[in-house]
Amino acid sequence: MNNILTEKFNTPLSAAPFDKISNDQFLPAFKELISESEKEIDEIAENNEAPSFENTIEALAYSGEKLDVLSNIFFNLNSAETSDELQQIAQEISPLLTEFSSKISQNEQLFSRIKTVHDSSDNLQLNGEQKMLLEETYKGFVRSGALLNDEDKDRLKTINRELSLKSLQFGQNALASTNAYFKHITDKEALRGIPEAILQQYA
Repeated sequence: MNNILTEKFNTPLSAAPFDKISNDQFLPAFKELISESEKEIDEIAENNEAPSFENTIEALAYSGEKLDVLSNIFFNLNSAETSDELQQIAQEISPLLTEFSSKISQNEQLFSRIKTVHDSSDNLQLNGEQKMLLEETYKGFVRSGALLNDEDKDRLKTINRELSLKSLQFGQNALASTNAYFKHITDKEALRGIPEAILQQYA
């Protein structure tokens, strides 16, 4: 059975069809699109052609678009209209995305291509936007541990995994606290200016 979350949305402006999405579709969709994105990354890293801005930096920027869309849908939904079920799914998805991110940033073959393009940037005819993308891509990999030794890379992966779960838990705790907040107002003067119809909803 096809999963609508792994397909292109046939909707105005490609808006997410929330009425056709069910929670049990998220985890399988993430697993499928992570696998698909990993193949895209491998194709870039294993390209037999000499590294260039187009076949490395630009190709990397356009990779994983469907996964990005899915992530935006899920985490915005989890933030705006969460439930115990969505929060449990988030606990399963977060480590998968962290592991995927670590695989990319610590892919030596891929970083070698990026570094080659970066080191020869003075000889490339790049416009301002391309130069910025190249610089941000290179810095992003360096800051994510591309230059670390194997032992430190493993340690960083562990830290990132733990941090992603703790950040997720913090967000869920903050959301639960916000939803549980209650303020009892007895002085009607404090409500002056609020339409009566609104007041009746909270009476």
